[in-house]
This record gives sequence, structure tokens and C-alpha cells, in this order.
Amino acid sequence: MSHHPALLRAAATRSSSSTTGSLAPLDYPRAVESTEIDAPIVGVTVYPDRARVTRRGSPRLTAGEHRVRIAPLPLGLRRDSIRVGGRGAATVLGVDVTTWRQARSADAQIVGLEQRHRELNDELAEVGDADGIEEQRGEFLTRLAERAGGTYARALASGDAAPTDVVAFTDSVAGQLAESRSRRRGLSRRRTELAAELAAVERDLNAARGKRTPDRLAAEVTVSVAADGAELELELTYLVDGAVWRPSYDLRLVEDTMTVTWFGLVSQSTGEDWPECELQLSTARPAATTGVPELSPWYLDRFRPVSVGAAAAPVPVGMQPPAPGGAPARSAAPRPRLQESVAQVEQGVSAATYRPARPAAVPADGSAHRATIAVLELPARLDHVTVPVRAAEAHLRATVRNTSDHTMLPGPAAVFHGADFVAATGLPMWAPGEEIELGLGVDDRLRVERKLHRRSETKATLGSTRRREVDYRITVANHTPRSATVEVRDQLPVSRDEAVVVRETNLTPAPAERTELGELAWRLSLAPGDSGEIAIGFRVELAKGVELTGWRE
Repeated sequence: MSHHPALLRAAATRSSSSTTGSLAPLDYPRAVESTEIDAPIVGVTVYPDRARVTRRGSPRLTAGEHRVRIAPLPLGLRRDSIRVGGRGAATVLGVDVTTWRQARSADAQIVGLEQRHRELNDELAEVGDADGIEEQRGEFLTRLAERAGGTYARALASGDAAPTDVVAFTDSVAGQLAESRSRRRGLSRRRTELAAELAAVERDLNAARGKRTPDRLAAEVTVSVAADGAELELELTYLVDGAVWRPSYDLRLVEDTMTVTWFGLVSQSTGEDWPECELQLSTARPAATTGVPELSPWYLDRFRPVSVGAAAAPVPVGMQPPAPGGAPARSAAPRPRLQESVAQVEQGVSAATYRPARPAAVPADGSAHRATIAVLELPARLDHVTVPVRAAEAHLRATVRNTSDHTMLPGPAAVFHGADFVAATGLPMWAPGEEIELGLGVDDRLRVERKLHRRSETKATLGSTRRREVDYRITVANHTPRSATVEVRDQLPVSRDEAVVVRETNLTPAPAERTELGELAWRLSLAPGDSGEIAIGFRVELAKGVELTGWRE
């Protein structure tokens, strides 16, 4: 058995003093008082893959050392992320994280759901028992009626029973059977209702699975208080996994303006509900490495084929082969458009933090809660793009420049042209000053046609080459009420063999752009009701005996 050094010193002093007839006072250590306080969640900052939670409590303590206990905390918190701050005449001496073990969850929602789960199972068992009793009752009445039939027949034959007795017995058995079957139908309906409610409770329990674990953590903060009655404000912060926020967008084009509504979808299954508190969304990524990537040597070597029969070398990781309208409104002053509240933004050195306009509560059930981050009106430049060699249709395109100070994160976007939903797309990372292109669907008011205008082919003669020559005409007609700029894309074939030669014979007008792979682009400016034409002609020359592959009309 070990002894405290102070107690040992006190015992030695008392032993030596007994010889002189006096006792020295005992030097007992002063115990640290333990106090549990209520420190609710007052703020949450959500990152793309985790969250920082802030709790705040205001204990009133006497002078001396105290161990302040803050619980329950979720099991998923990062222990090394706990920080304690606050205000008051006290000194923080240390913080310990302990496990708070319990027989069952202390969360009120989980307690209620589990209690209802047990009640529903008990009631389902009672319904099953009642149905079994009714089934046995029906079988008994059926057997009784069968046996009584012969008895009554003999009694009627001997004159010992009257027909009215038989009728009364039969009616009694039939009535009891009808009542039993009616009760079984009612029990069946009740079983169906209970099963549906039980399934709903189980779904709620599964959604709140992070809170079902009864064990929780507790933070024990040791503080030294200078004076009695000191009122402190302790603030505890920690990082917790299981929380995310994802961006989503509504992109609405009206004339030459693209209105971008940026939403933040917050969900969490951290094991603790977030009450209505100050919610912030941060673009920072605390999980990312802080080190600058380093280069390693880039080696080139001669290819050394593996000899037949040798064991196949393992395929490097990452290089595995692929697996196979309403009524018209009355004339009156126009009502103002509804406004959307947006978040306040704080731009940091490498990230931004958005604070929605109102507090929000986010339960730990994994459901998404949406907050509006920003509503931006950005200039858009409209034109059309058509690739008639693939499809004779023109696509409306908007080129939009981000003139705001926001760096918008990648996320899904719903695209609207006026009030009409036209597409679902994905928005890439969109930095300030950057332009992106958005497809707004097919515009049937621009008619596109690509026709084979001429085709000729010469047969090979002795020592000569064969020739195949074609001419195409592309026409684009603008039936919109406004001028339209149309980008027309087509291509010339590209030879991969010296025995196959491609020569262009007619490109009218000259293309605005062309690449080494034969891709061509024209830009037509068409007034309302106007049309334009493009001519494409080329010739393919084949050496004697060469068969052509890859040709298409």
C-alpha cells in the first residue's frame, strides 16, 4: 500500500513528538473540488469534411482549485483538438478527456425512440398472441360443429331433440365463428399499422445511429480561481468528424444576366444534435496537407519485353486494366420581388467563412439543411453552337464571367432559362474574374441542315491512284426575334498513312479556327430571319492496292 508523502511526513512528526508529550498538526492535502456545469453549444463552424463546435458555460466558483466537468461530448471528437478559453479571474491548469460510460443512451430523442420501439414490439407480440388464440378458437368451434352434427342427427332420429335445438346450436356456433374471424381481421389490420410504425421508428433510429451509443466523452477542466464568488466564462472548442457541407447552385438566365444563387447544404451525424446557434460555413480544408509537394526523379528507360513463358510482372497500382401560365394580372403597381437573405462573408488568407443570416439547428440524423450563401448577378454573353456532322441542332450557350469576390466551389447546379428548367449540370471551381461556359439546351428556333452536295470517285488504272471527292453544304437559319451568333463546328479527315492523302478543295467562307486534327470552326452572325451557308469540300487520294477504312458520309 502506497502513502501520500505529506501523510508520511505528518505520521513521522506525530511519532517523534509523542516522546515529548505534544502532537504536531497533520499536513493533509487539500482536495480539488469537482463541479459539473451546463455548457450548451453556442456556435458551429462546418468545414467540407468536419466541424468545429463551441460550447460555453458560466460557473460561479470559490477560491482554490476546481475540476470543471463538461459532458456529454460525442465519441467522435478529436481529442487533440480540444481547446479551452474564456474570461474571468482564473487560470486553466489542464484539460483531460475521459470516457463517460452509461448503460444506455442519455439522449432524449434516442430514449423516446427506443422506448417506443419496445412498446411496438410488445404490442406486436400481444397481437400475435391474440391472433393465435382466435385461430385456436375457430378450430375448436369447427371441430365442435362437426362432432355435434352426428350427435344431433341421431337425437333427431330418436326423437330426443327438436329441430329448434339444432337451429339454435348452429346459429350459436356460426355467430361465434363470425365474431372470431372479424376479430382476426381487426388484429391483422392492427398488425399492419404497428409494423409500419415500427419501420418508421427503426428508420429514425438508424438515422440517429451516432447518438445510439450510450458511451460519451467528458472534458474535465482544472482551473485555479483567485477569489470567492468569481464568475467565469469557460469556452470549450473541439473538432468532430461526421459533418460536411456541400455547395449547390441555381443558375437562372434572364436576358443577358445570369443570377447565381449559391446554397450550402449542411448535414451531420456526429452523435450530438446542434441546437439553433450561430452556424458558419468555411471553405478551409483542415485535413489537407500543409507541406509543399516535393518532386522525385523522373526516369526513362528502354522497354525490355518479357520473354515468353516468364511470369507476368505485377501491374502497378492505378494502371489496372479497365473492367469489361395563369390568368392575366390586373393593371396595378408591380409588387417588388421577394428578396433572399444571404450570408456575411469573411475572407481569410486562403479560405472564406460564410455566416448565414439566421441561426440554424442541424440534428445528427444525416439530413441536409440548406442555407443561402450568396445571390450574384453576373453578366452573360449568349451565342449558339452547332456540330451538324453529329446532330443537326443548335445549342444555346452562355459564357459567364465571375465578377464577384467569391470563389465558388464545385457542386451540382440547376440551370433555368427564365422560368424554365433546361438542364442539370456541374459547376467547376469558379474563381473571381474567370469565365465558364454553360449549356442552356437546344434552341429549335435555329434550323441547321448539313447535306452531301456532290460526290465523285475515280477507278484506279495501271500505276495510278484512286480518288474520292465530296462536297457538303451546311445552312443555318435564324428564326429567333433577335440577332444570333452561331459557332459551326465540322472537320476534315486526317490521314494516318502516307498512302492515304487528304486534300481540301473548298472551304467557303474560310474557317475562323482550325487545328492539326482537322477540326474547323466558323462564326456566323445572323440577323432575325437571316440564314448563312458554309461549303466544305475535300478529296482523298489512295495509292494503288490500298483499301480505305474509317470513311463516313
